[in-house]
Amino acid sequence: MQTGARQGPEIWLRGPVDTGPHAGAPEAPERSSSIPVGIPTGIPAGPRRFSWVATHGGTGTTTLAAVFGGRDCGRDWPGPEDPPSVLLVARTHAAGLAAVARALEVFRRGEAPAGLDLDAVVLVADAPGRLPRQLAQYVKAIESMIDVYRVPWVPAWRIGDLSGEPPRETEALARLTRVTLDR
Repeated sequence: MQTGARQGPEIWLRGPVDTGPHAGAPEAPERSSSIPVGIPTGIPAGPRRFSWVATHGGTGTTTLAAVFGGRDCGRDWPGPEDPPSVLLVARTHAAGLAAVARALEVFRRGEAPAGLDLDAVVLVADAPGRLPRQLAQYVKAIESMIDVYRVPWVPAWRIGDLSGEPPRETEALARLTRVTLDR
């Protein structure tokens, strides 16, 4: 990396941003002398809440919010009462991948509403089976910019049956949203 070069938001860099000799070092928390070392001082956080934002129609945000929790914002930006952590959702067809690329560009340019944090992109399979090579290459380009979680084709979800466990391939997404899968 060049020194002195202007750096964009950390989301566009894979890994930590080092801006000096102590930039990556965490600051030591201040402790009251009355609290013994080794005793946890914080309250464990509950499940993190997300706003699922569709980058085009038919992405499955309603299903994802029902299965993994969070707020289904449809194609709208989250409002003031919604969680500010955003998961952009798209299908894996060409139009869906182009739509998510446009949405990523909105965040990159700083044109998204103030206070929103883009956490990841969720790509939902548009059909069973493997992606064609051109689409797989498009996905790799998106993965080079931001974390991507993949959701496979789930026939039961297509007919509205959300009663079963989410597919094993969604374990990383379940960890992100802190949904426990019974395995």
